[in-house]
Amino acid sequence: MYDVIVIGGGPSGLMASIAAAEQGRKVLLLEKGKKLGTKLAISGGGRCNVTNRLPQEEIVKHIPGNGRFLYGPFSVFNNEDIIAFFEGLGVALKEEDHGRMFPVSNKAKDVVNALLVEMERLNVTTTLDSRVKKLLMDDNKVLGVRLESGEEIRSQSIVVAVGGKAVPQTGSTGDGYPWAEKAGHTVTELYPTEVPLLSNESFIHSKELQGLALRDVAVSVLNAKGKTLVVHQMDMLFTHFGLSGPAILRCSQYVVKERMKNGNQAVDIQIDSLPSMNEEKAFQMINTLVKDDAKKAVKNTLKSIAPERWLLFLLHKVGIEPSETGAQLSTEKIRSLAKTLKSFRLKVNGTQPIEKAFVTGGGVSVKEIVPKTMASRMKEGLFFCGEILDIHGYTGGYNITSALVTGRIAGMSAGEHATTANQTIN
Repeated sequence: MYDVIVIGGGPSGLMASIAAAEQGRKVLLLEKGKKLGTKLAISGGGRCNVTNRLPQEEIVKHIPGNGRFLYGPFSVFNNEDIIAFFEGLGVALKEEDHGRMFPVSNKAKDVVNALLVEMERLNVTTTLDSRVKKLLMDDNKVLGVRLESGEEIRSQSIVVAVGGKAVPQTGSTGDGYPWAEKAGHTVTELYPTEVPLLSNESFIHSKELQGLALRDVAVSVLNAKGKTLVVHQMDMLFTHFGLSGPAILRCSQYVVKERMKNGNQAVDIQIDSLPSMNEEKAFQMINTLVKDDAKKAVKNTLKSIAPERWLLFLLHKVGIEPSETGAQLSTEKIRSLAKTLKSFRLKVNGTQPIEKAFVTGGGVSVKEIVPKTMASRMKEGLFFCGEILDIHGYTGGYNITSALVTGRIAGMSAGEHATTANQTIN
């Protein structure tokens, strides 16, 4: 008999097991894979972006999927507490661009090892290769778990920290959703977020832009009426199947949601290559450049304003020969080029599958979770944390912040619940 069983050895599960064991409880962590912390080890390109130091309001803004739910948990344990927690375990952190926090060593394994050492110090029992088949419960409360092997383990509290469906090679294969539903929870529709986009445009099929990166462009997603749903100004990349890169990943969930609304029709994406100026300014700048060097070929005069492949592609689009000189160019064509640089549109007709996404959208409805304890409102002794919840953010330390915060609180609360339950029995 254990006081607390934590299912899942990812960021939120490891954090939960430590928090429960700090309450002096007997904790068992079950992981179906062969090692703990797989997702942590690959996060941030193997450097592990443990959290983000931006103010809480900013963090919530970067978690468009139910980020506001986190105000409750943040009042108990927040991003600054995550930093203090890891530094207390001897992992020095440093701040990089946009508030992202990394270990000074740049090694994700230092973060994983610090957690494992702390779990050992607190006598957390861990069992690998242990698949949970179902949660054992009666009408009111959880009783324990049944493993695939048939073994049953009893417990006062259960923390479900099994992740979503994204990045399945780390073991996130959606195991927890049926258990949540059995316990009476609503699981909202699952969809990929932070995922590359697919396009059937002829220039994508011909691969003529494959591998081209555009730096610091503003990418917009438009709805069926042409209204802008979101704009992200970052880098993007053309691929052999469509679009990728940071700006595209951030826009992807808006494409998915728009397709859910419009009956899976294609969605317009707009690329603004000159986000720092309006169309009139762009026209004036191009006009000045080509007229000042009227004898020079346009492709040479304008090479400073966009990457060469992109410029040549857009010149072709508006019917300008790259070898034409400034003197030969009509005002009309210059206007047309300015417009295209400011608002090039293409259609995207979907995303790569959820297994290729960085983050799962949808999950256990947060309306059925108590924010300050992460306790289920449906079953006593049941707690949820991490990506199984219907909370999703952009990449940049936001999802891991949510996982560590909700994990910490779920573990603390599960430990407290087990203490109370034991006192009642005794």
